[in-house]
Amino acid sequence: MEHDAATEAAAIAFGTDGWRATLDEFTSERLRMVGQAVATALDGDGTVVVGYDARETSPGFAEDLADVLAGNGIDVLVPERDVPTPVVAWTVRQRDLAGALMVTASHNPPEYNGVKFLPPGGAPALPETTADIEAALAPPETVPEDERGEITEVDLVDAYVEHALAAVETDLSDATIVYDAMHGSGRGVTDHLLERAGADVERLRCDQDPTFGGDSPEPAPERLETLAERVAETDATLGIANDGDADRVTVVTPDRGALDPNLFFAATYDALLSGEVLADPETYYRSGDVVRTVSTSSIVDRVAESHAETVHETPVGFKWVAQAMADHDALMGGEESGGFGLTAHLRNKDGVLVALVAAAVAAEQSYDERVAALLDEHGEIHQSRISVDCPDDRKESVLADLEGALPDSMAGAAVDRVSTVDGFKVFLDDGSWVLVRPSGTEPKLRVYAEAGSDERVDELLAAGRDLVEPLVSATHE
Repeated sequence: MEHDAATEAAAIAFGTDGWRATLDEFTSERLRMVGQAVATALDGDGTVVVGYDARETSPGFAEDLADVLAGNGIDVLVPERDVPTPVVAWTVRQRDLAGALMVTASHNPPEYNGVKFLPPGGAPALPETTADIEAALAPPETVPEDERGEITEVDLVDAYVEHALAAVETDLSDATIVYDAMHGSGRGVTDHLLERAGADVERLRCDQDPTFGGDSPEPAPERLETLAERVAETDATLGIANDGDADRVTVVTPDRGALDPNLFFAATYDALLSGEVLADPETYYRSGDVVRTVSTSSIVDRVAESHAETVHETPVGFKWVAQAMADHDALMGGEESGGFGLTAHLRNKDGVLVALVAAAVAAEQSYDERVAALLDEHGEIHQSRISVDCPDDRKESVLADLEGALPDSMAGAAVDRVSTVDGFKVFLDDGSWVLVRPSGTEPKLRVYAEAGSDERVDELLAAGRDLVEPLVSATHE
């Protein structure tokens, strides 16, 4: 039995943002071990909220977790329906809870599920926390019946919505928003919030479908073509889409379609620094600093510099962004994959509140106009990435070899400096950069590049591939 438990525990690994796996791996037995590990870490103290997303298996998995926690004497709050991850995270902060478990596989396809632990404060768990959970994985234990915790069903959405409306000072009565929930947990929450703020909302994929229409609930441009068409046809103020658990957001504009998250980040940050949108300046504008991941565009830096503010760069992963948001009391944090948060609201990605912020920003001046002005002031910014196959057990040695193989120039431009915040980010003297870092989820190395044109980006990506591939091949030998 002990061996079986060890084998089951070995299949559980908390990666960049929790443990996710296909349903043949993500089982009730293993999930209950996670519940026990969290109960052990909490030592039976406090109240925990257990949330879940719109997947078919998620309510049952949430029941498993609630049962294990209650069996350890911990009181549990469960929502009345599937809810966005940021609503659960904000509830932890607002109610001063011991933490939360959220059953979600986020933007992964329907054959996946997952779980993440949110510690007190609602920020993402740092590696030392998830390492403690992994170390405590074990079959569930139970206290005597009269010592069991209570499981209480509660509404989590109403308090969150009232808070959001108080935080974002705006009247959207002249705004038309097309909202695409992608069948995820943002339905009935993000659209409801926008309507409460006065917007006329047209809904797409806001019906409940645990299969997400047979696709991944990821708001990438190729999955938002209908949204882009509706925004253009109706001349809407903005289109907004959330991913499966609504912690990420993509906005769609009449002219640009799905807006590059880097440009959205820069334009929104610029609007916030200008004092637009947010209520209660003493709460939200304590610092105008911004936090971004190493792979996020330098146009954010140029906006910050123009306002005499400071940029703080972190490794990829919102847990690092959240930590830096606290360390520097920043106004905002974000990443190029579409996750953004406001420090004074919640040190976590929040695609619901940021959707309201985006609508308020667009109601003052369109994102198309804002982006055009930023590019006119700061120059064109283009970015892309490629992947190079590299087994997980060889990533470390390849990166070690890369340190000694970095050239003095790449694609005809001299190397100005190198950052090692996450992998190797090579800044060139023409203002462009190349980043090589290991993927946290796949057996690959990622090569990113940013420059003033797509053609230049392609040249830099090719140079990055030519630098990395021989090192991978040499490591194979």
